[in-house]
Amino acid sequence: MPSRWYELEIDHCSFPDHLLYDQDGNIWVKAEEGGEVTIGMTTLLSAIAGKITSARLRPVGSRIERGRSLGTLESLKFVGPIPSPLSGIVAAANSDVVKRPKLLNDAPYIEGWIAKLKPLDLKAERVFLSRAMDAAETLKNRIAEFHVRCFKAFPDHEMYEIGTECSAVLVRLSELLATASVGDVVHLVTDDPTSYVEMVRWTDQTGHELVDWRQEGSLFHFIVRKEH
Repeated sequence: MPSRWYELEIDHCSFPDHLLYDQDGNIWVKAEEGGEVTIGMTTLLSAIAGKITSARLRPVGSRIERGRSLGTLESLKFVGPIPSPLSGIVAAANSDVVKRPKLLNDAPYIEGWIAKLKPLDLKAERVFLSRAMDAAETLKNRIAEFHVRCFKAFPDHEMYEIGTECSAVLVRLSELLATASVGDVVHLVTDDPTSYVEMVRWTDQTGHELVDWRQEGSLFHFIVRKEH
């Protein structure tokens, strides 16, 4: 993402401020030259939905009313419509997210855009959209309501290892990565107080990447990417 874009970060979730957002903070809108708009999902909706496994989009030429569906998303814990923040005619649908649905999680503001729309009544419907700074309180409340956690990379796998010594946890992590694909990301949660030191040592030894980590109370969250 170009560095000239200011990115508002709320509880580790990013919201670029050059975009506009719907009232729930789920969908973003970007005005393009020529009058079209690009539409996509936010890191907030990405985290709520979980790892997207399927995306079906309305075809080019479809007329969509504001609030009606631009398509459908599916994950292991979520099936639902993509509500259009504006009324318009679908000018383009992103076939890449149909082929690789996790783009919606990995790059929701860039390659993971959903559709381009020719707005029918942008002037009247602009009132339903806000800049990130103006919607900051709403976004913060939504993140808290849904207990959202955003990380620098979206996980493909989850490991919850509470009450287990870190040495045993790292053995299990190695076993999981042995069957995972290169580039897969694991979210590991542990309560071992030595875990950060041990994780840094383990990543140095194995060559896998520690992408992100944080401590929340007694729990440590690690985001690890398989590198080979």
